[in-house]
Amino acid sequence: MAKKEKRHSAGQTANAIVNEFIEAQRRMAKGQRLEMLQRELSGTIKLLTDLLLPVFGSLEGFQLEYEIVGANGFKIYADVYYEPLGLVFECDGYVVHAELITRDRFSLERMRMRTFTLGGYAYFPFSWDELDKKTEMCRRAVYEVLGKRGRGGGGLQELDVYERELLRMAVDVLDFTPNDVCDWLGVRQDKARIILRSMALSHLLVRVGGGERRCHRYAIGEQGKELLRKR
Repeated sequence: MAKKEKRHSAGQTANAIVNEFIEAQRRMAKGQRLEMLQRELSGTIKLLTDLLLPVFGSLEGFQLEYEIVGANGFKIYADVYYEPLGLVFECDGYVVHAELITRDRFSLERMRMRTFTLGGYAYFPFSWDELDKKTEMCRRAVYEVLGKRGRGGGGLQELDVYERELLRMAVDVLDFTPNDVCDWLGVRQDKARIILRSMALSHLLVRVGGGERRCHRYAIGEQGKELLRKR
């Protein structure tokens, strides 16, 4: 009997959501990134379908074959990148990365890991067998890193991905600055100000000090605290 696919919002299956997401990523890509996205993506598809979509509930905030330039100018590409929290996810099969790996390829893989670390990215590699045979264990690992980088409840799923992750990051501090938001979410100052202004108008955040035109610090408001209390 064929396995019944889980249906998400709008009645779409996980496979349909992932396929649409990949096609959208291809349409926005160019150059070497587009070439990477045209290759065989079975590991990436398994990551998205079996692990990331079930945990995050959507693929908003994710990028495929995300380009990172190392200190030596060498470009590497992360299979799946979650921009709001700087998380890199990859899935590899045993044969390609163990049985048939060359010395040069082994050295290249080590260089890629160093580049992720030096760039401040959190690197989470999974094997195909883990995702296939120990799916729940893999999901728990992702839930754990989300818990360490910020906690949240069910009501947060209704927010924009940046608003949701900002609340999760801010929950452990008394107040924070726009610069903190830039660091947490990996966005520019102008984007951080837009997010903060929107969340303040929605009473998710409150202004701390400053004047009517400019605010230097923010804290979680009662509306934001209520969402965080929901489980």
